[in-house]
Order: sequence, then structure tokens, then C-alpha cells
Amino acid sequence: MTMVKVGENESVESAIKRFKRKCQKDGIIGDIRRKEAYYKPSVAKKMKSEAARKKARKRGN
Repeated sequence: MTMVKVGENESVESAIKRFKRKCQKDGIIGDIRRKEAYYKPSVAKKMKSEAARKKARKRGN
């Protein structure tokens, strides 16, 4: 669970920004997006291999 303690003289806006940054760093946002929809195992495997192919192409292999 991600928690952010707000300082005495800290504005709410800056606390929200810190919370968003911490969530991004912890990978919570990406995890939620990934679990947003269910993919059949065959589809997930195909997407994973396509992503690996794209990554290899970017690296130049």
C-alpha cells in the first residue's frame, strides 16, 4: 500500500504530485492497466512475443 504523509506546511497539490510519482515508481499504474482486461493465454503469449520482437528490432538484432 502506497502512503504519503503530508507535511504541516505542504499544499495538497504537492502531496498529490508526490503520491502520483510514488505510484509510478512502485509500478502500481502499470499493474492496474495490465490487469484491466483479461487476455486468453494464447493471446497473451502472442502479445509477449510481438513485444520481444519489437524490442529486439529496436536494439538492432
